[in-house]
Amino acid sequence: MLFNLIRGGMDFESLLIHIAVVFLMIFLILPVHEFAHAGVAYLLGDKSIKYRNRLSLNPLKHIDITGALCMLLLGFGWAKAVPIYPGNFKKPKLYMGITALAGPVSNILCGMLGGAIALLYIHTTTAEFFYSALGGFIWNFLAYYISINCSLAVFNLIPIPPLDGSRVLSIFLPDRAVNFIYRYEKYSFFIVILLSFTGVLDFIMDIFTPFLVKLCFFFTI
Repeated sequence: MLFNLIRGGMDFESLLIHIAVVFLMIFLILPVHEFAHAGVAYLLGDKSIKYRNRLSLNPLKHIDITGALCMLLLGFGWAKAVPIYPGNFKKPKLYMGITALAGPVSNILCGMLGGAIALLYIHTTTAEFFYSALGGFIWNFLAYYISINCSLAVFNLIPIPPLDGSRVLSIFLPDRAVNFIYRYEKYSFFIVILLSFTGVLDFIMDIFTPFLVKLCFFFTI
């Protein structure tokens, strides 16, 4: 968003919509994503999750202030990472990958649920109500909900640490390659910023997100 403001590509209405979308992510979507990580880690053997109060859908337990600000200003961000200890897993690398995959999968499932509700809404509401102010608000909310879940899934599957995609990729890489990748994890934030500024991140998102949105509707028809 910051880049769009600098370029003069965002009007006041778009700004308000963007802020509303960020609040939707922080208080409704990201908590499910982080809960999925915590829940799968717990089921796979890391019982310590339960005692760190992260096995919860309460948004306040997952908010990361810096990540929320980045979401608001840069168009991408993060929640507070769920602390997971691989030593509690019988198969650390495999189970870490599965735990990481749980987050994006939860977003895809939520997107499908949103798609089902949207289709039900279309087929059960009258045209008069659909084009009313309230009807339009409901439709826009559902559309944003589906789109954001799909966008978050795609973004997190990018194989750059500490994004979930890097953990999933690690399952298939030798330990030496995994150690090499995570040695440079501290530079990941700047890599993502560079990808965002150059438009590469938007290019990736624009390719895969619409496909995922269509998939959510396809499986709910």
